[in-house]
Amino acid sequence: MASTNDFPKPTYITGSCLCGALKYRIDFPKDHDFDKASGTCQCTQCRKNTSSLFYIYHKVPFTAFRWTSPTPCPTLKAYQATPGNSRGFCTSCGSMMYWRTNAGPHISVPIGTVDPLFLFGEGADGVEVPKEGFGMALMRCGGGHEWCGNEIPGVTRKEDISLFKRGEQFLEDD
Repeated sequence: MASTNDFPKPTYITGSCLCGALKYRIDFPKDHDFDKASGTCQCTQCRKNTSSLFYIYHKVPFTAFRWTSPTPCPTLKAYQATPGNSRGFCTSCGSMMYWRTNAGPHISVPIGTVDPLFLFGEGADGVEVPKEGFGMALMRCGGGHEWCGNEIPGVTRKEDISLFKRGEQFLEDD
């Protein structure tokens, strides 16, 4: 795997829930390790919470994360499936917005909440944000893969992730 040093790294990103009621900004510390800050989780709670086979996240210091939507935001709700850990979500659209250990110094943000400009370069000018976005830097998954005891053989094991090698590719919702 190539190092993220081969890819542009953002100084900040923004994101939101599906309905736009919850918006955030992350200002990355200068020493942020993009390789080790992202990962996946295959625990049953993350699967059920994201309605996906695995949760892909990027972890940052809690001090780097801030809500840009009005606070307190009435649509932000925290849920504790496990004591001491919270999952934040929007009560309006249901989007998962974060996972964190309540007393911990970090917050994990679902990659799918990152705004398209930063994730894949939608509308990028190529100056502040590269035309391909920052997806390669944000999703290196060098931080590891959690709860691999729940892997689905032939589907979610690291060596089996070939879902995109099969089937027709649609560029839009056709």
